[in-house]
Amino acid sequence: MRTLTVSVIMPVRNGQRWLSKAIDSVLTQTFADFEFANHRRRIGRCDSGNSRRLSRARSTRGRPWSETRRAGIRLEPRLDHAQGTLIARLDTDDVALPKRLQRQIEYLLKHPDVVLLGSWAQVIDEQGSPKRKRLQPPTDRSSLVKLLSKKNPFIHSSVMFRTAVARELGGYRPAFEAAEDYDLWLRLSEIGDVAVVPEFLIQYREHDQSIRTKKALRGLFSVRLALLSSEARRTHRHDPASTLTEPPNWHAQAEGTFYQDSAKLFPVSRTGDPTIACEAVAPSADLKAMSRLVSNLTRGERKFAEQALINLIRIAYDRRTIPHGCCVRCCFGCTRCRHYGCFGNLDRRLRVLLD
Repeated sequence: MRTLTVSVIMPVRNGQRWLSKAIDSVLTQTFADFEFANHRRRIGRCDSGNSRRLSRARSTRGRPWSETRRAGIRLEPRLDHAQGTLIARLDTDDVALPKRLQRQIEYLLKHPDVVLLGSWAQVIDEQGSPKRKRLQPPTDRSSLVKLLSKKNPFIHSSVMFRTAVARELGGYRPAFEAAEDYDLWLRLSEIGDVAVVPEFLIQYREHDQSIRTKKALRGLFSVRLALLSSEARRTHRHDPASTLTEPPNWHAQAEGTFYQDSAKLFPVSRTGDPTIACEAVAPSADLKAMSRLVSNLTRGERKFAEQALINLIRIAYDRRTIPHGCCVRCCFGCTRCRHYGCFGNLDRRLRVLLD
């Protein structure tokens, strides 16, 4: 049996509503030599002999693509059973435009040093209508690599990467829950080139089924872990995350671990959810940890930290644990600072709670 060129991986999460459209977008690709793959087994090749089989799979609304998952089970697929030399990723709520596979395969054939390839994306709403918004990661290599060292510039549904290289690196690692992709992209970028095709090859769907606060915070924590691990590898040290088999618990004792400072930061950020903030006020030790890390917070972390401190100050003010003579306006700052989180106001709010 000849080797397949592409394995299309489409994990089913909460996108059942748009699953058939996602599958249709793959079945109508101009490049036809591919397979669908799920977590455990190959589904079938998209040629004349298997098109009916895939159509039947589509009518089951994704049953062959997914496993029954409980909380804590990894959401990213294993790559063990993918038979293609390349892997293309697509979420069930997104759409691959007809030439997506063809254009990316052509690019990778011309650029054998590229191990990870993305594309631009059109943004659509729940009904599939285009929005004015466009997702256009930089195509200049130096700009792309620089951005990757700070945050994830790749749209997950747009990526195609080389199967053998990803397997050699261990694929998606479950310890980086909600940011498994970013961890893999960083590792791929350390052994090969990364690139973005300057074409709109997918449609990225924005909808109301947003990630819960807990999952969003977990993603930020995993991003920080991925960056710490990447820094260690770049300085020729052992990857500190190589022994992690599951997402670290930031509530547990983290002293002596490579993420000990981050573990102190996130219990505070958790109180950005008002219902959690009402249950318990963060201890001063955690607030001091935040004050040490404030200058290195990412935009996402700063957003959670801002809201967390606002909630904590309000609770402390109501409970009379900070003096009512304190200028609340000074604590909360102006509307502009509250929305964009300038350094001054974040520091000021910390001082109010620590004094």
